[in-house]
Amino acid sequence: MSASGLSVGIAPAPAPPRGSRVNWRSLLVGFVGLVLLLSVTEQLADFPGLLSSGQVNATVLAAVPIGLAALGGLWSERSGVVNIGLEGMMILGTWFGAWGALQFDNAWAGAIVGAIGGALGGLLHALATVTFGVDQIVSGVAIILLGTGTATFLSTVVFADMPGGGETQSPPLPRMGTIPTFGLTDWLLDIERENIFFISDVAGILFGLTTHVSQFTLLAVLLVPFTWWVLWRTAFGLRLRSCGEHPVAAETLGVNVYKYKYIAVTVSGALAGLGGAFLAIVASNQYREGQTAGRGFIGLAAMIFGNWRPAGLAAGSGLFGYVEALRLRGAGVHALLLAFALGLGVWAVWLLVRAHRMRTALITAVVAVLVLLVYLSTDTVPQEIAFFTPHLTTLIVLALFSQHLRMPAADGKPYRRGGD
Repeated sequence: MSASGLSVGIAPAPAPPRGSRVNWRSLLVGFVGLVLLLSVTEQLADFPGLLSSGQVNATVLAAVPIGLAALGGLWSERSGVVNIGLEGMMILGTWFGAWGALQFDNAWAGAIVGAIGGALGGLLHALATVTFGVDQIVSGVAIILLGTGTATFLSTVVFADMPGGGETQSPPLPRMGTIPTFGLTDWLLDIERENIFFISDVAGILFGLTTHVSQFTLLAVLLVPFTWWVLWRTAFGLRLRSCGEHPVAAETLGVNVYKYKYIAVTVSGALAGLGGAFLAIVASNQYREGQTAGRGFIGLAAMIFGNWRPAGLAAGSGLFGYVEALRLRGAGVHALLLAFALGLGVWAVWLLVRAHRMRTALITAVVAVLVLLVYLSTDTVPQEIAFFTPHLTTLIVLALFSQHLRMPAADGKPYRRGGD
C-alpha cells in the first residue's frame, strides 16, 4: 500500500482516558476559574497587580519563547524523537537571530536566520539519533553543550569588535514592529482603573493582550492552531504521528519513517530557534550570553503538561510565563502563595465531593494549610526562592498532572528500518 493509503489503512491511536484530554472548552473554563481565583487573591492580599495589564503584557513576553520551545518539542516527540536539546537550539536561535538582524538591518530577517540556526541544531540532532542511533538524551545534552559553546565563540569573534557589542553581548538590534490598535482599546484601560472586582481584571487582561503586542508575538500565537491543523487534520500529520506511535506499522504502509523523523526534528529546531530569536529581538532588543536561562527545559515541561497537544501546551506556556513575569517584575510572588493555598483548598473540596478520594483530599488540604501558614507568617519571599519560582512551579504542575498524561507510544524508542 502506498503512503497515501495510510489515512485509511491505519487505525488512530487509542484516545486517552476521558478527562485527560485537554481541549479548548476545558481550557476556557479553567482560565475563567483561574482569573476568579486571582481576583479573590488580589482582594484578600490587597495586591491589585496580579492581573494588571502590565502583568499580562509581561506574561505574553515571557510565555512566547516558552511556547515556541514547547511547539518544537511537540513536533519532535510526536514523531518519536525526544528532544532534550531544545535549550541548545534556542541558544543558537538567540545568536543567529541577533546576527541576522544586524547583518540585514531588519528584525524579521533576524527571526528567519534565528529559525535557520535552530533548524541546524535540530538537523544535527536528527542525524545523530535517526541515522546513527545515538541515545536521544545523550544527543540532546550534546546539542545543548554545542549550542552554548558555539554561541560563546561566535559572540567573541563577531560582536566583540562592534560598537556597543562585547564578548557576551551584541549591539542593540533593530526593533520589531507592534500591532496597531488605533486607540480602540483605551476604554479597557478606563475600566481597569475603576478597580471593579473581576470586571476590571478581565479588562486589564484584554488590554494587556491587545496593546504593545509585537508582530512576532502574533506569528507565535498563530503557529499554535497551525500546528494543530497540520498534525491532526492533514495526511502528512497523520503519517508523522504514526511514526511516534507505531513506526513499524507505518513502515509496512509505505511511510518513509526516517524522512518524517528528519522533518519533524528539523522543524522542532526551527521553532526553538524562533523562540531564541524572540528573546534577543523582542524581549530584550539585544543578544546576551545565557539569555535562554533554561526556557528550553520549561518549554519541554509545558509540552508534557499539555499532554503533547497544542491547546494544552499553550495553557502550560501561559502558566509558566505568568510566574516568570511575576518574578521578573519583582512583585506578586508572595501574594501567589495565598493564591496557591486557595487553589489547593478548592482542589481538596473537589477531590472529596466529586471524586470521592478522601485520602488525597486530606493530603491536599494539609498542604494548603501549610502554604497558608507560610503566607501569614511572612511579608516577603526571599530573592533566592523568587528566582526559583518558575522552576518550582514546573515541578509542582508536573507532579500534579503526571498521572493523567499519555505520551506517544514510541516516543524515545530507537527505530531501525525492518525492525520489530
